[in-house]
Amino acid sequence: MVGLGTILNVAAIVAGGLIGLVFSRAISARYQQTLMQAIGVCVIFVGIGGAVQEMMTVTADGLQSGGTMMVVISYAVGSLLGEWIDLERRMEQFGTWLKIKTGNAREKQFVDAFVTASLTVCIGAMAIVGAIQDGLSGDHSTLALKAMLDMVIICVMSASMGKGCLFAAIPVGILQGAVTLLARAIQPLMTEAALANLSLTGSILIFCVGINLLWEKKLKVANMLPSIVVAVVLAFAGI
Repeated sequence: MVGLGTILNVAAIVAGGLIGLVFSRAISARYQQTLMQAIGVCVIFVGIGGAVQEMMTVTADGLQSGGTMMVVISYAVGSLLGEWIDLERRMEQFGTWLKIKTGNAREKQFVDAFVTASLTVCIGAMAIVGAIQDGLSGDHSTLALKAMLDMVIICVMSASMGKGCLFAAIPVGILQGAVTLLARAIQPLMTEAALANLSLTGSILIFCVGINLLWEKKLKVANMLPSIVVAVVLAFAGI
């Protein structure tokens, strides 16, 4: 069944969020704060691991790094585009709308939780590749694996940040659903070089999300999202 992978992913995020909310009632604010810091450290190292994997190559002479020029150009151009569109503000506006419409107006962390959780589970090559596989052949194995990972991540995040994390299911459903529907058009663009660039820039974005978890939103990560698109374009330019 085409689209089953995204359905599983959305359901897993909702389930993980609900479990996390139940768990949060059993722990005090002090433990929730410690839990959030632990998540931040883990997210940072997930981002570092993904970035190092793409940038470092083992040669006979040792480790050799690459992709520096691509990263600099992608983030410079992409961040300027994101700042111009002001994606961060638009995501926060949508989060505020959700907060009111879902009856969570008193939830102080709702918007930050929604934005942070959405960025954490939406960014990365796994979402794109899995959605393309689902759209082309109905193979939802990659998205099923992502669903399990996301369920754990959202469970822990919602236990420390609250209800907003649960609604990360909405952007995941929209993004992966759109890619699944447009899979045949997108597939030719996802060359090996394009996927490598996407994975590297996505990993750096995940690292930035981890920084915000630890140091209370220092970076406008959403405004950096166009960097992923720029990175894919640069792959076709041989960068």
